[in-house]
Amino acid sequence: MFLHSVNLWNLAFYALMVFMATLGLWDVFFGFEENKCSMSYMFEYPEYQKIELPKKLAKRYPAYELYLYGEGSYAEEHKVLPLTGIPVLFLPGNAGSYKQVRSIGSIALRKAEDIDFKYHFDFFSVNFNGELVALYGGSLQKQTKFVHECIKTILKLYKGQEFAPKSVAIIGHSMGGLVARALLTLKNFKHDLINLLVTQATPHVAPVMPLDRFITDFYMTVNNYWILNARHINLTTLSVAGGFRDYQVRSGLTFLPKLSDHTSALSVVSSAVPKTWVSTDHLSIVWCKQLQLTTVRAFFDLIDADTKQITQNPKKKLSVLNHHFIRHPAKHFEENPSIISDLTGTSMWVPVKVSKWTYVAYNESDKIYFTFPLANHRKIYTHVYCQSTMLDTNSWIFGCINSTSMCRQGVDLSWKAELLPTIKSLTLRLQDYPSLSHLVVYVPSIHGSKFVVDCEFFKKETRSIQLPVTHLFSFGLSSRKVILNTSGLFYNIELLNFGQIYQAFKISVVSKCSAVKEEITSIYKLHIPWSYEDSLTIAQVPSTTEIPVKLHIAQPENDSHVALLKMYTSSDCQYEVTVKTSFSQILGQVIA
Repeated sequence: MFLHSVNLWNLAFYALMVFMATLGLWDVFFGFEENKCSMSYMFEYPEYQKIELPKKLAKRYPAYELYLYGEGSYAEEHKVLPLTGIPVLFLPGNAGSYKQVRSIGSIALRKAEDIDFKYHFDFFSVNFNGELVALYGGSLQKQTKFVHECIKTILKLYKGQEFAPKSVAIIGHSMGGLVARALLTLKNFKHDLINLLVTQATPHVAPVMPLDRFITDFYMTVNNYWILNARHINLTTLSVAGGFRDYQVRSGLTFLPKLSDHTSALSVVSSAVPKTWVSTDHLSIVWCKQLQLTTVRAFFDLIDADTKQITQNPKKKLSVLNHHFIRHPAKHFEENPSIISDLTGTSMWVPVKVSKWTYVAYNESDKIYFTFPLANHRKIYTHVYCQSTMLDTNSWIFGCINSTSMCRQGVDLSWKAELLPTIKSLTLRLQDYPSLSHLVVYVPSIHGSKFVVDCEFFKKETRSIQLPVTHLFSFGLSSRKVILNTSGLFYNIELLNFGQIYQAFKISVVSKCSAVKEEITSIYKLHIPWSYEDSLTIAQVPSTTEIPVKLHIAQPENDSHVALLKMYTSSDCQYEVTVKTSFSQILGQVIA
């Protein structure tokens, strides 16, 4: 009898373990957002021109090849070498294809056509013959050496040109990004042969499946080299992860450590990238139109007008990457932006003295400057927040210094704004700008379009609300909530006690609106201050919206920041925010 009861307990235990594992696996493979990437299409038939390699090289690497991507007239013209553009080398990953270069290559070609080929990029791609290097690492060193030879071959194709390149940019997908980093470990490799490295869904930290010693040894060699030589590596590197849709390479593996003050490394999840704002799976990261457009825009902004090649200035490289991949101010990139702007011309100047203001612009015939005197507001409020639904790239908000009602010149505050899917917004702490006497919002003359501009002054404590997350073992049976029932446009919900990988929650936002005739959009942004892994949710209100809340990177021990749910709300609506533990997501986090 005793043995029988023991067996039943064992059976129940194993059944529970299998159930929990199944629940966790379901969350990993299916518990993520739908694919919101737009497919990138070619406008003309894609062509892959095989580059002839030196006979010795072709004999040494018979399975590998090098191709130049092209379409239409560009492909025809470039069948006759030498080349005149800017070289970019694409490295496919595990079982990848050299043809995966077509998405970014085609978009870059369209961009070059738009500027009449003032600048253009030549996209090369390596054929690794679909080798399964994530399962067997014996080919990784051979691939690395072949890529080194490819770089030298590519640069020879520009020999004799007026603006001949001395280096190449590399885009590496998955294990291709690791191969690119491994180039620096080769004895005869010159670091200045690479001017930029962009990796997509590359597991930099450790192999996904350490199945053999070749893989583990290769990782150890690469990572040890980058750690020991951090101060001497000046290669600007951007690592882009796919987010929770990529269950093959979890985003935590893609983050490059900032090893010293001299390293120029950025790591970001695609859901946090401005103008992208979507999670990608392991394959779609190479064809996701939103992400490839962002990458191409960054590449063109990296061009040095004097050399007609990618800039060698590391500060400019980081500025461009930050502009396009971290925080976009809804303006075109400028290396040295003009801080002072002229506010002259035939314009109306309208003073605004209220603390909360809305203006609906439609078919405006005159330019209007709305001025907000700050002296009285400083006595009552700590911050000012403004937003505009006009998403053009012109300057729209300024600060006047020591002015009475209008000023001829103003400080351009537009560079401090942030672009979001449906608005551009700016929050200023008034004490940081003691010399400003007025805030100025510019409304241009427009025809046929309608947009809304809002501004409000507020005290910080009225817009920051603390919401402690529920306990790990509450199993979703208990919850905590806050209600936003004031008329603000912006709130920060502080998610207290949230900072570990194994934590996972579901946040429900219920919005109720009064007397709403037009469709209203609210934005809920999960902001993780210790890593670039933010995610956005767009909701049409009134509605009930569920937001999954979990981390790719745990909060560092010496970091005191708090994760935030930033809510861009409507003043006509009330919002109820509820958080509860998600047991299935916890199991998914543990398994992943």
